[in-house]
Amino acid sequence: MRQSGRSEQMARIGFVGTGIMGFQMARRLCEAGHQVRAWNRSREKVDRLIQCGGSVVGTPAEVAERAEIVIGMLADGPTSEAVFFGEGVVAGMDPGALLIDMASIPVETAKDHARRCREAGLGYLDAPVSGGEKGATEGTLAIMVGGEAADFERAKPVFASLGRATRVGPAGSGDLAKLCNQMIVGNTIATVAEALLLAERGGADPAAVREALMGGFADSAILRNHGLRMLEANYRPGGLSRYQLKDLRTASGHARSLALELPVTELVTRIFGDVVEHGDSELDHSALFREIRRRNGLPVD
Repeated sequence: MRQSGRSEQMARIGFVGTGIMGFQMARRLCEAGHQVRAWNRSREKVDRLIQCGGSVVGTPAEVAERAEIVIGMLADGPTSEAVFFGEGVVAGMDPGALLIDMASIPVETAKDHARRCREAGLGYLDAPVSGGEKGATEGTLAIMVGGEAADFERAKPVFASLGRATRVGPAGSGDLAKLCNQMIVGNTIATVAEALLLAERGGADPAAVREALMGGFADSAILRNHGLRMLEANYRPGGLSRYQLKDLRTASGHARSLALELPVTELVTRIFGDVVEHGDSELDHSALFREIRRRNGLPVD
């Protein structure tokens, strides 16, 4: 990163996609002292960044101007493709700049984007995250990074404001790790939902059962955080159900391309498909608990 009279740790950053998590990530970068120029298709979701010291531009191409690093936190692979390559981000970046895609996109899409960035004289990292809105707000995200080691070293000061970053391999590996993460998250949500319902219908206090299990082998962040959401019927989104479905479908598809059968993930994917079909796509992915209740003819909060 060029210093330009500033601390070696500071960078000129373009940021595209300031939704639930993207805004909190951009905010943390501003508060860390980075110079952040941001764009989001819904203007009201990005204007609030001005109060945090960032600046707002009207097009994705403007984000790329003079940026040393451009970060994308967009909805999915097609959106990343459209914004980066169709709306002027990559074309507007200076040679030697670094593009970091922190969305969850297909592995092959990440590999293709890396190739095209290399051809344009740019660095590229796929760096999806886990930790939800809470992790984005607190700067405790798990960041799974694929790409060249030198590009990862360049990005470390930026990642430090967002969470704990681990390089897991070449381009595409970050999104492969995220698929593994989403399989564990989705499958565990389903198991916690079934366990809490069994406790409830069997006559135990499900809140007490959850507390009893914490600290044992069944403990997990899902049991602690999402289990509490289920008990409180608090489905304000940290991770949207429709995004969980997207990632599980991507994981299942990638497994099939490797001639692998993942029966548990395939079943949970179908259940999340029903969650979305029954109108809960914009709820937190812990809303799978509602679907399990529906399947058993029980009231849904």
